[in-house]
Amino acid sequence: MSGVAPTTPPELLGSRSSRLLGRLKPGGLFVALVSSIVVFGAIALVIVTSPGWPQVQRSFFNAEIFWGVLPDLFRALIKNIQLFVLAEIGILIFALILAVMRSLPGPVFFPLRLISVVYIDVFRAIPSILVITFLGLGIPALRLPNVPTDPFFWGLVALVIVWSAYVAEVYRAGIESIHPSQEAAARSLGLSRAQGLRFVVLPQAVRRVIPPLMNDFIGLTKDTALVSLIGVIEVFRRTQIEVGGSFNFTPYLACALIFLLLTIPMARFVDWYTARIRKRQMATIAR
Repeated sequence: MSGVAPTTPPELLGSRSSRLLGRLKPGGLFVALVSSIVVFGAIALVIVTSPGWPQVQRSFFNAEIFWGVLPDLFRALIKNIQLFVLAEIGILIFALILAVMRSLPGPVFFPLRLISVVYIDVFRAIPSILVITFLGLGIPALRLPNVPTDPFFWGLVALVIVWSAYVAEVYRAGIESIHPSQEAAARSLGLSRAQGLRFVVLPQAVRRVIPPLMNDFIGLTKDTALVSLIGVIEVFRRTQIEVGGSFNFTPYLACALIFLLLTIPMARFVDWYTARIRKRQMATIAR
């Protein structure tokens, strides 16, 4: 064999550009641009020449209403960001506990594994909006002493409860992807099972599941709008108020664009980070 290291074809590196544009030949970018203009232009032409377009334009694309409601919607977005940040912290911690409980070996830990499995199955099966309704409207109605009645609090709790079930499975996939020899090596060095899990298995598992975790948190960003059902005045609830006041649906368009501005950068960061990890792995394999 020669001493030349094998080269990896660009398409196997999985860069975001290769998935989006393909392997462009000379002039390929121009062809992609022209074909995009033709396709999207045809779609736009069908929409603007349809009989109901004038009414839709007045109801959904009123520029004066759009720019008028935008400042209020951005102010209400602060509540969504607070929900997202606080819920993300709680989810990362609670989901990791659930995943570790489900991964504990031996018959003595069967009750913990059973609790984790039942919890994950139940809260992945029940729609988020129902959990938010049950907690946000049901718990305050009990009038229990020293129990919060703030809908923001119970919306936050509901998001943590529901999304922890999903994230726990992501963590578990990461834990199970670590070869058992890693734990065996930790035990041979004198570490206990708990120490091996903490210092050897979990750091590798968490690093591997960062991209899917980020995708889950994009979904969490959108689910913060569901707490409007229990009375939290966040961006979507503020949008409904503006729609009711103006008798026009343009605020819904403004709300959608705000969520696009919030989630698309996160999605692009996930793509960039995933491609970066893949390139590192391919470089390691090539060596």
